[in-house]
Amino acid sequence: VQLQASGGGSVQAGDSLRLSCAASGRTFSSSAMGWFRQAPGKEREFVATIRWSGSKIYYSDSVKGRFTISIDNAKNTVYLQMNSLKPEDTAVYYCAADLSPGYSVHVADWKYDYWGQGTQVTVSS
Repeated sequence: VQLQASGGGSVQAGDSLRLSCAASGRTFSSSAMGWFRQAPGKEREFVATIRWSGSKIYYSDSVKGRFTISIDNAKNTVYLQMNSLKPEDTAVYYCAADLSPGYSVHVADWKYDYWGQGTQVTVSS
C-alpha cells in the first residue's frame, strides 16, 4: 500500500489549498481515509475522515465549515479542500488509510494502518 500526499505550500491567511492523497497497492472500497496534521512541538491531531464509499464523513471542530474531504474513486485519490486558512492551520498534513471494514470512521491515529509521507502547509498572517 502506498499513500502519496501532495498539494501543500505557503499561503496567506484566508487563502485556500487543496491537498491530494493518491492511494495504490490494494482495493480501498471498504476502507476509510483520514487526514491528520502535526504542528511543530505538538502531537499529531485528527483533521477529517471519510469512508471510501462516502457514506460517512467527520471533521474536527477546528476545521469544520472550512475544510472538505472528498474522494475521487476513478483516480483512487482523497482530497482535502482547505478554505479560509488560518496561521494555526500550519502543520505537516498526513493522509492515512484505515483498512477495517464496516461503516465507522475513527479519529484516533492508532486506528489507521498506512500513512503517507506528509505535505507541509504554512499559513502566514
